[in-house]
Amino acid sequence: MRIAIDAMGGDHAPKEVVRGAMDAISQFNDIKITLIGDEKQIKSYLTNDNNITIIHTDERITAEDEPVRAVRRKKNASLVIMAREVKENRADACISAGNTGALMSAGLFVVGRTPGIDRPALSPTLPTIDGTGFLLLDVGANVDANAHHLVQYAVMGSIYTEKVRSIPNPTVGLLNVGTEDGKGNQLTKKAFIQLNNAPINFIGNVEARDLLNGAADVVVTDGFSGNITLKTIEGTAMNVFSLLKKTFMHSVKTKIAASLVKNDLIGLKNQLDYSEYGGAGLFGLSAPVIKAHGSSKRRAIQNAIKQARHMVEFKVTETIESTIATMDVDKEE
Repeated sequence: MRIAIDAMGGDHAPKEVVRGAMDAISQFNDIKITLIGDEKQIKSYLTNDNNITIIHTDERITAEDEPVRAVRRKKNASLVIMAREVKENRADACISAGNTGALMSAGLFVVGRTPGIDRPALSPTLPTIDGTGFLLLDVGANVDANAHHLVQYAVMGSIYTEKVRSIPNPTVGLLNVGTEDGKGNQLTKKAFIQLNNAPINFIGNVEARDLLNGAADVVVTDGFSGNITLKTIEGTAMNVFSLLKKTFMHSVKTKIAASLVKNDLIGLKNQLDYSEYGGAGLFGLSAPVIKAHGSSKRRAIQNAIKQARHMVEFKVTETIESTIATMDVDKEE
């Protein structure tokens, strides 16, 4: 199994990317990794090159680059070469912690869409209180969507959750302003009807306040609402831990209390860290494409590699294509 990785993408590249790749190679003996980026920098951190090769390039796409223009003009950027490795069948999957928009553009223009899928969806797995986690899609690959797109998101998310996360017959919920049937705007009302007829375990509407309680294994929404939901969860978690830290550092008494519960707090933080589930899958492309978080450290990169490996092993892309091909869903707005 061959995985191509943009070694220059992310806040801690290439150091953490290289270390994460080495960790993954140590964990799995059936994968080969190609790191794309500055060879000199990569080799300065590479202490074990077993099953790891390097494609050298000096060019990279930065966070400031306009995504579509960068992908079209920077043909030798590490992220573009990575996608081309998949397109030309030299890799089975690819991973980048770099520019999200550029990765989505490279996914569409270089890797290509899965036949039958109208729009890809960016799909992270987010933590729940019980530690199971839930898949949220779309979180920004497409700001707008129609009901048919949401049905495709639901099918892709259900297949991924069952095959990669090993949750049999996963529940699928539609993000809405209430749980009652008939709630929402025109998009959610029409999507609700179509989701009831889709080959998934649809349980109806779910509210944002119930997501972290495990309201559903898969939650579907348009990219606008999904991105707001994702960033609200991220921001809330960061602020809660910031407030806890401030409280525990307030006095000698609270500092003593903090020392007593330090390990418990670390465990809680890890439980709410969605990088433990890997990266965000860009579902709907002709091969697995994983967007790792921009601040990914070695553990997150290792988990993203594990995620990509499972997507290839369990033929997620092929199953999505075959399932979509059998569906007869109204595509009208």
